[in-house]
Amino acid sequence: MLLRRFCRSRTGVIGAVLLLLIVALVIVLPGLSSLDPNQIDLTRIEQPPSASHWLGTDELGRDVFIRLWQGGQVSLLVAFSAMLLQLVIGSILGGLAGYFGKWTDMLIMRLTETVMCFPFYAIAITTAAILGASSWNVIIIIGLLNWTGVARLVRAEFLTLRSLDYVDAARVMGIGHRQIILRHLLPNALPPISVYATLAVATGILAEAALSFLGLGVKQPAPSWGNMLSAAQNMRVLSNEWWLWLPPGLLVFTLVLSINFIGDALRHALDPQSGQS
Repeated sequence: MLLRRFCRSRTGVIGAVLLLLIVALVIVLPGLSSLDPNQIDLTRIEQPPSASHWLGTDELGRDVFIRLWQGGQVSLLVAFSAMLLQLVIGSILGGLAGYFGKWTDMLIMRLTETVMCFPFYAIAITTAAILGASSWNVIIIIGLLNWTGVARLVRAEFLTLRSLDYVDAARVMGIGHRQIILRHLLPNALPPISVYATLAVATGILAEAALSFLGLGVKQPAPSWGNMLSAAQNMRVLSNEWWLWLPPGLLVFTLVLSINFIGDALRHALDPQSGQS
């Protein structure tokens, strides 16, 4: 059973627990607080943690604790949405290339290789500067630049699956290409796609954090872990006001690490012949 094999990995279980805990806190805590994450209070600028503000306040007197968990919602939304966009684009193009082959395969693979040649952050920063800073633009940028990995993965799976006997039998029975792809090939390619999806979420979180850190991602006053980390650009804040940058940095690190643990454990669970961690 998949769940049983997954649970054999201690790091996978730890990663799943950490991920569920962070997601639960991100969802629940902002709704339990009466504080507005965007409420400005110029009388409480850059105060250290206290009973009234558990993680202090920022340069505008806003509560860092509430902004931290509210920003988690934005960062996770960006990461998961970008992951879904990558999977849709990559699965469609990779599936078409792997199934039809010949000229279709050549054209799609040349397009894939061209996109892979682009330096991600150089193109992402340029595109974000042109389109403007917003969470939806970040999703589009990450999705349109990172679909190549899943496309190559799906193509490889389809090249293997299309030559199997049950696919030949489906063709002989007169089943159309669309039904063969959706009902027979794509479901059998889901295990490696699932592993890729976990890694894509981790990549999306890091990319959002990097773009927002540079002021080209999620636009203020909406919080995200990336634009909260941008406070560390100030040496005074970096040295003396740890509560402004350390909590979002730790959450990004913990979340990405937990997702990588899950991806590794899921890969072993889906391939029973591989060794367990």
